[in-house]
Amino acid sequence: MTELTELVGTWMRRQRWYSTKNVEPRLRLLASFDAEPVDADVRVVTHFFCDEAPRTPRVYQVPVVARASRDGDEAALIGEAGGRYLYDGPTEEAYVASLVQLMTGQEHAEGRDAHAQGHTLGERIAVRSSRRLTGEQSNTSIVGELEDGRLALIKVFRVVQDGENPDVSTLAALTAGGSRRTPSLLGWLTGSWPTPSGGTASGELALMQDFVPGAEDGWELAVSAAERGEDFTDRAYQLGAGTAELHRLMARSLPTKPATKEDVALALDGMFRRLTVTTTEVPEVEDLRAGIAAVYEDAAAAPLPLLQRIHGDLHLGQVLYAPDRGWQFIDFEGEPLRPLAERALPDATMRDVAGMLRSFDYVAGSLARRETPVDAAAWAANGRQAYLDGYASVAGSEVEDFRLLLDAFELDKAVYEIAYEARHRPAWIPIPLSAVQRLLATRVS
Repeated sequence: MTELTELVGTWMRRQRWYSTKNVEPRLRLLASFDAEPVDADVRVVTHFFCDEAPRTPRVYQVPVVARASRDGDEAALIGEAGGRYLYDGPTEEAYVASLVQLMTGQEHAEGRDAHAQGHTLGERIAVRSSRRLTGEQSNTSIVGELEDGRLALIKVFRVVQDGENPDVSTLAALTAGGSRRTPSLLGWLTGSWPTPSGGTASGELALMQDFVPGAEDGWELAVSAAERGEDFTDRAYQLGAGTAELHRLMARSLPTKPATKEDVALALDGMFRRLTVTTTEVPEVEDLRAGIAAVYEDAAAAPLPLLQRIHGDLHLGQVLYAPDRGWQFIDFEGEPLRPLAERALPDATMRDVAGMLRSFDYVAGSLARRETPVDAAAWAANGRQAYLDGYASVAGSEVEDFRLLLDAFELDKAVYEIAYEARHRPAWIPIPLSAVQRLLATRVS
């Protein structure tokens, strides 16, 4: 297995979903399981590798199709081992067909130390053809044509963790609740594998949902409108209303709880921790620290809403607009940097609202870096207000009732963004920094 580990390590380093950048993988094979191949000439194997290069080891799911001949996609070739050519599974129709069969056929796949189990909310499904989508980040997405002519989006989780993945549990609950604001969940795959320390972990490996035809990415749609100076307030209003509808369905379909002193203390601790990191890395934020801290303290002392499941990482890149379905919300995994166990915990809806408000600012910020006659700041301000108005059209006075909390979440998000930009795109620091200054100035006035 040394040959396989070395091949995968060299190949993994070049993949966009490899999460530890600028570090060479140091892999250890934990376990594998075979899936029933649709094509008798290939072997379909899913490996679990522990990468011990980062400070906190990560476990990757690496599906592989092994062929006797070199007749697969050269761009997906991992290498040759044991007399067979190994290809990245999601690029291979044999793997995708096998995965869909496993997900929706209520079947098992067994290995010596790992296994997988399929689940479905509906009928058994088979796939006719498939193609991997480009541009993935932490996961790999595939579009499959089903035997009945429908299209499905299949997502393979590359980094796997022990515990419930909210991308599956949230979408399952919303689908069962009849959501019109999300694609329907068709099936998913759970599995178990050894932990790096010798225990056993279990969690989701992949999901399949219906594909939204003709949908446009929310970020690209907003940027394109801003570049042309087109009014976006109607779309923003609809998006706000859709967000409130989503939150209401989540509250009906998933657990809620009153906020406790412990919840407040935990949230405050996270905010102040991020503020300390940012002021250390970006000294000019130190002058704003007292004002930011005052907003946090005011929010903690104010009345708090009922906590519920939320999206957790909401921004314009997490929504699609389809002419016949309106705004659709996708990718419910939550904030990637948070531990998986925390992402499904009940939270305040205003955290989602704050994330979307920040996204409008980033549209304006990206526009301000180009030569354009459009008043980017005014475009963003109009979009932000229209979004809040749309949210209020469904949620009533909720935004005003918890305005202090919304301000705190928006500041917290902007503070985090400052540190992020300082590390990765220093020229973009003015986008979140100006937001912090604006929010504090509004409070003073």
